[in-house]
Amino acid sequence: MTAGPSPSACADAFRDAYGHEPEGVWIAPGRINLIGEHTDYNDGFVLPVALPHALAAAAARRTDGVVRLRSRQSGEEFATRTSDLVPGSVPGWAAYPAGALWALAESGVRIDGLDLMVDSTIPSGTGLSSSAALTCATVLAAAHTHGASPDPARVAVLAQQAENGFVGMPCGIMDQSASMLATAGHALFMDTRSLETEQVPFDLAGRGLALLVVDTRAPHRHVDGAYAERRRSCEEAARVLGVPALRDVTAEGLPAALEALPDAVSRRRVRHVVTENERVLETVALLRSGDVHRVGPLFTASHASMRDDYEITVPEVDTAVDALLAAGALGARMTGGGFGGCVIALVEAQERESCLEAVRAAYRERGFAEPAGFTALPAQGARRVV
Repeated sequence: MTAGPSPSACADAFRDAYGHEPEGVWIAPGRINLIGEHTDYNDGFVLPVALPHALAAAAARRTDGVVRLRSRQSGEEFATRTSDLVPGSVPGWAAYPAGALWALAESGVRIDGLDLMVDSTIPSGTGLSSSAALTCATVLAAAHTHGASPDPARVAVLAQQAENGFVGMPCGIMDQSASMLATAGHALFMDTRSLETEQVPFDLAGRGLALLVVDTRAPHRHVDGAYAERRRSCEEAARVLGVPALRDVTAEGLPAALEALPDAVSRRRVRHVVTENERVLETVALLRSGDVHRVGPLFTASHASMRDDYEITVPEVDTAVDALLAAGALGARMTGGGFGGCVIALVEAQERESCLEAVRAAYRERGFAEPAGFTALPAQGARRVV
């Protein structure tokens, strides 16, 4: 899998498409979430890292109210006017950059128009947050070309608002924050209630380990509103329990909370969120102390919780996790919102290829499409490049 896109190639594509120079190129990375799945919209804890795989956006301001959006990868283009940017008005991939412009305008930034060319090495549909990277890069590009300079945390909030309010995706703040705030060589520990963050050192190579990412080739899709349904289920459970969010249910209070819930489905959802928050805190403590090997079982427990309690895995994902563990991985779990996407595994560095080959063999036996894999290295968050 290729790493980051070429800013100069993106700028060249912009020039070829629009006939004038871009004012700059902005880069926003994809992300891997080490642990903390579906906790962000429950005011909980998350621990993502940014990836070298990123999205580049070349942009220039217009003054005629016209917005032109193009993808270098697909060749697709979309044009509209700033006055026509209303939720639900833009289809497909273009809804994300259009939503970024809408969110900026809603925040008080006057958007006079924009030419935008995007190029990405983040594979879409894999759960690596290509949509968050697209939205963050567009917020940055549009803000800077219109004389605004929101800080990175503010960009993340605006990007989330674009997805929530314009695209209609009820995501939390994690993906956008990882794209904006992560630093090279670190994992981003985030409290999604207070938005406080901590850069936690994440040096696996120094301990002979690697983070293997397996693209299961199962399209990452929130089928039939399943993501939104889980969010609604959590919000309803919090209401029944009389707490602001499931973050407020402690591990000690979990048995009583489960007993108070009216049905088995809500009990499973709550158990996942509460135990997942605990796993994030345990993982952070282990990383701080340098005891990285012990993170593996927490990965595996997280996957079991997503499979059994949150019910968001698919056969390709479960097969990959089982094969990795059988091949000697210290731990493995699905990453991302679920229903497909990627699996991550903590492995001994010298066993990366044998673990990946074990997944390939299991896929051949099951008749699945051949998976791809790469080693994740914590990268820098979003920035403007010259």
